[in-house]
Amino acid sequence: MAMNQAGRHCTRRFATAALAALLILLLVGSAGAAAVRIKDIANIKGVRNNQLVGYGLVVGLDGTGDGNRSSFTVQSMVSMLEKMGVTVDAKDVRVKNVAAVMVTADLPPFARAGGRIDALVSSIGDAQNLQGGTLLLTPLRAANGQVYAVAQGPVNTGGFQASGAGASISKNFPTVGRLIGGALVERDIHADFNQRTSLTLSLQRPDFTTVTRVADAINGLFFDPIAAAADAGTIELQVPPSYAGKLVELVAMIEALEVTPDVTARVVINERTGTVVMGENVRINTIAIAHGNLSIIVKEYPRVSQPLPFSEGETVLVPDTQVSIGEGENQLVVLPEGTSIGEVVNALNALGVSPRDLIAIFQAIKSAGALQAELEVI
Repeated sequence: MAMNQAGRHCTRRFATAALAALLILLLVGSAGAAAVRIKDIANIKGVRNNQLVGYGLVVGLDGTGDGNRSSFTVQSMVSMLEKMGVTVDAKDVRVKNVAAVMVTADLPPFARAGGRIDALVSSIGDAQNLQGGTLLLTPLRAANGQVYAVAQGPVNTGGFQASGAGASISKNFPTVGRLIGGALVERDIHADFNQRTSLTLSLQRPDFTTVTRVADAINGLFFDPIAAAADAGTIELQVPPSYAGKLVELVAMIEALEVTPDVTARVVINERTGTVVMGENVRINTIAIAHGNLSIIVKEYPRVSQPLPFSEGETVLVPDTQVSIGEGENQLVVLPEGTSIGEVVNALNALGVSPRDLIAIFQAIKSAGALQAELEVI
């Protein structure tokens, strides 16, 4: 009997321990579900793309290039031909298979000479279509005026345009094209990254709570604190002596750390498209809402008025206008204090409101001082 009771106690303890372990796993899983990598929410100061731009010519078009009104295209052609030993008069140039374009590209950090990057080609004249054209050798310069890449090759528009005497059809934007790997890097970007003794991390969305969590996560890797939050969006990090000259490994470890970013309660409204986006931290105070739609419908029915026989009258169209007014009968809905976002949505859905009506309701709630969140209109 004693053995059976002891077995039952052991079984109960085992079941309780198993249940507790399961709850811990569930809590840990739910807490870590919202965690993101530092790599996805922060950038390293000095490690960024550099924008390049250049002016060039696209040739080989099927009569869809710049017209005679684009004088800069003609000047560019004359200048290019003169550099190749061909002397022409600008007045004699009458071609429509050439288009003047601006070429842009993003030079990635730590780029080396010989690498290839994509380039974007955009018409700046009155060209109708860049399809089938070839970009001639175009130097791409950075903000300091130095050439870091050159672009040349066939232009891929990803669209088309066709027209006739009375109709035309087009898909996408044929005046913009892309060179896939068509830009060749000509100059290295010198950066002694491994020789740095300190790093600066910048949050993509500054927040005091998030920046503190990031600093704590980094310091948790080392015995001595090496990271400190300078402000809501900046973290200053001192490189440990053990990682001197091995900064790449240190950054890889830091980027893999996961933190849970804090989000400000915000309601974003786009009145142009009728889009409403609400965060999970949005709360409202106790408030009563009533929303009734007022609709006025005007219909026109043109009717034909025929004159009597032999009356020498004229047949005319007489407008027949009908006006009707409809008003919704929605009643008040009370939302208690501390209502969550899910309860707000359910209550507003019960009113049968549309996204356009939802915009007006949230603006009214904000004006009443009951919305405990930022209201951002874009």
